[in-house]
Amino acid sequence: MRSRSPEETAVLARFAQQYQQSQERAMLEIERNVCGCDYGSTSWTTQDEADEASAFLELAPGKRLLDLGAGSGWPGLYLARRSGCDVTLADIPVEGLQIAARRAAADRLSGEAWIVVSDGANLPFDDGSFDAIEHSDVLCCLEAKISVLTECRRAICSAGRMLFSVISIAPSLSPAAYERAVATGPPFKAVSSDYPGMLARTGWRVLRHIDVTAAYAAAVTKRLEEEEANATVLIEILDEAGFAETIVRRRRTAQAINDGLLRREVFAALAAG
Repeated sequence: MRSRSPEETAVLARFAQQYQQSQERAMLEIERNVCGCDYGSTSWTTQDEADEASAFLELAPGKRLLDLGAGSGWPGLYLARRSGCDVTLADIPVEGLQIAARRAAADRLSGEAWIVVSDGANLPFDDGSFDAIEHSDVLCCLEAKISVLTECRRAICSAGRMLFSVISIAPSLSPAAYERAVATGPPFKAVSSDYPGMLARTGWRVLRHIDVTAAYAAAVTKRLEEEEANATVLIEILDEAGFAETIVRRRRTAQAINDGLLRREVFAALAAG
């Protein structure tokens, strides 16, 4: 396991807590209203996005899918239930994976499901182990982006497909706007190279690049509205300080997106020669 910065360690600890809180009924209902799913996810992937991912990845019975940074199982378990493929869920916070394991059993998938505690920058799989790889808003929460993309390329079979969403800072911002963007949204969204460049460097060929910022803005605004409308019950779950922090963070993120500081993109890539 690679060493982590204090900042990344703190992010993982926060996710571990969020996965447990997200299983409360009110939290799951908000997730259903915003994204159309009820797994207790920390990503912004909607059911429509997941359906499109299943088609692009050409998932079917017998295909092997890796869901990297899988958390509590969204969308990997949904993709497996929908397509009949085998799925491996890999992540670091055990709390999320324990929830995913229970959900996998409850869903009675037709294919196999494996739960693996694993760092995306050092995957414990043989070369060419998977036909498809998916990760949802994961790279913007990790520092070792190039290492993760390199490991994904190693672990996928020849001509395998990868699809992922990621939140990043919009290009060509003024210094002041850039600082605002850095201060909100996911913790490691700033990159020294753009994602098409990183994909090319790590052995991937981009097939599709879709800007989904408008849907991201709508989802963040909807979630903020849902959270404010359910303040009383959420305070019981998060406590007053936790709820206040959540609302402040959500408002800042919504404003940053609306001001053109943050963007969300989906990349569909093919393992290159």
